[in-house]
Amino acid sequence: MGAEMNYKVVYNASVPYKDLGGGVTRRVLAYNGDIMTVEVSFEKGSVGSPHTHPHTQNTYVKSGKFEFTVDGDKVTVCEGDTLTFFPGVLHGTLCLEKGILLDTFTPMREDFV
Repeated sequence: MGAEMNYKVVYNASVPYKDLGGGVTRRVLAYNGDIMTVEVSFEKGSVGSPHTHPHTQNTYVKSGKFEFTVDGDKVTVCEGDTLTFFPGVLHGTLCLEKGILLDTFTPMREDFV
């Protein structure tokens, strides 16, 4: 942590992966009470089950190709694309090509720590 806790540095190499099963792993990166960044890795064919939560979520596709189902609509995204999910919107994904998503949540996901 920085002086007077004005910032937080999280070194990627020091963060362990949490195995979520089915070819999906997650690493919680930097966060505070207002915002959180999470790296989620998917093997080809793995699924992020449809779910909702009370957080706003922004997803950046770091690598790979994914088919998201959002509020009943299907959209295919790949490296460099982004999505935003509003609180309470049903969303999930199917990994079409092995890849990594960077999810940012506001407020932070207390259930992830």
